[in-house]
Amino acid sequence: MKIAIFRYIRPVLDQRNATVFIMKEINAILQLYRSRKMLNEHCAIAQVVHVEESSYRREGARMLVFESGVFEGGISGGCLEGDALKRSQMAILKQKPSLVRYDTSKDNEIGVGLGCNGIIDVLILPITENTRTLELLERCTQGRSVHLLATVVALSGTIPGISLGSCYYGDTLKMEFEDCSNTELKAFLEQCAIAVRSTKKSGVHTFEKDGASARIFLEYIPPRYHLAVFGDNYDLYPILEVAQVLDWEISLVGNLQKLDKSRLDGVHGLFDKEAALRPEIDAHTAIVLMAHDYRTDNDNLKRYWNGNAAYIGCLGPRKRFDRMLHDLKQSGILIDERQEKRIFAPCGLEIGANTPEEIALSLFGEILSVFNGKKGGMLREKEGPIHTRNY
Repeated sequence: MKIAIFRYIRPVLDQRNATVFIMKEINAILQLYRSRKMLNEHCAIAQVVHVEESSYRREGARMLVFESGVFEGGISGGCLEGDALKRSQMAILKQKPSLVRYDTSKDNEIGVGLGCNGIIDVLILPITENTRTLELLERCTQGRSVHLLATVVALSGTIPGISLGSCYYGDTLKMEFEDCSNTELKAFLEQCAIAVRSTKKSGVHTFEKDGASARIFLEYIPPRYHLAVFGDNYDLYPILEVAQVLDWEISLVGNLQKLDKSRLDGVHGLFDKEAALRPEIDAHTAIVLMAHDYRTDNDNLKRYWNGNAAYIGCLGPRKRFDRMLHDLKQSGILIDERQEKRIFAPCGLEIGANTPEEIALSLFGEILSVFNGKKGGMLREKEGPIHTRNY
């Protein structure tokens, strides 16, 4: 018997810049599936698994398609969805998965002059009783943990226990993949998962054995971004509204009697500022200090400056923040350069924002740039492609 050959393809796709929308898309897909489950209508999932050159959507983008034509999600800016819908209906009819390649750089039967000018591989997978994809996506929406999904997106030859469309869940705490009957594949996935967990980047990996090969899309799925707002004045409501549109988890700490309860539907956790209980802060959390009260903001900065939050934003001028640093120093707290890089004061991108709504846009632009490891700025001044190319 030949020894299996493990071949690792370095994933260079910066998946972080797609994370927010993918998690929102997963939630929307699952919501539609639940709403139509009682109709006993068959469905399929179309997922972008590989991109070369330009594409409106990146690896991981999905759409759920029902046999009636109802769908949720998207794999492009609208140019491929119609064809993918028809192919998904055909896959439902045949109950057979397929990998479709769209070359939008050329004139083809889909249309002329498609704007992306790239190559997009889409896996179309009918959902059957034995398909665990939706079940595993549901699992990825639970809790605040990082999740890994491994999906077989191409198969050449025959490998025992592996089929096109097979999906395995990776437990990032135990660093193992569940329900993978092929022990050699399982070991390979767990080896690849170490790099994916470290780089926080999804990518395609190739497993080879006895002349056959399987291309596997290993997807890094962090939890939803978490926004923790400390304040209770009128200017916080546009911030809550933008976070709700983005489908972020929202916590709010303030004077509960002062808040307009009719505008808090999207808030997941309400905390009275006088109580001891506070929201849990992790590495996927952005904190915004906007109490408009120096002592309150200073106390909250003192509480969280050395925590896990990826971003801490303080409203107000720079001199106000300098005063905070001075007062913290006087109390024996020295914020080093590494920690200060997580604190943005004044917070927001410089776009000339004035109204609460404009300030909210400025703020979220900065938060997203920090989460995605970007510097912000205008795309027309960016050298090279918008997204990191995975080749």
